[in-house]
Amino acid sequence: MFLLLLLVTLLVASGVSYAVAKAFAGPLDAILKRIIADEISAAWLKYMKFAILVVGISAGVRVYQLEKYITPMRWEKDPKIMELSFERWVLEIYRTVIETLQGIAWMLLVFFVFALVAYVFVRVAELKLGEKGK
Repeated sequence: MFLLLLLVTLLVASGVSYAVAKAFAGPLDAILKRIIADEISAAWLKYMKFAILVVGISAGVRVYQLEKYITPMRWEKDPKIMELSFERWVLEIYRTVIETLQGIAWMLLVFFVFALVAYVFVRVAELKLGEKGK
């Protein structure tokens, strides 16, 4: 039962990560093309999609949290392994979706902060080149 839960959380995290990568592909492409006016922006876009998948899956599949279903609680008087009921399944799948989205959101926030700073530098450079050309 534990292996099935691990597989389901992996599939759910992968699906959510893929959907987010697909949804953000357009905006990421536009930002990267604006900041990096070169063919290399396509490589950076691929890397960002890969990073979204990796961060989403690693944040969503919380192996250390799933260990409670195979390892007894040591601090209890009579240690037991937690049962995987239907309610636990729903809770674990919900946690997987939320943790996946949260991990990706943090990663994209960091990217967009750096992209904003880079955009300001690019814009300032364009304005200075425009003034020199006049």
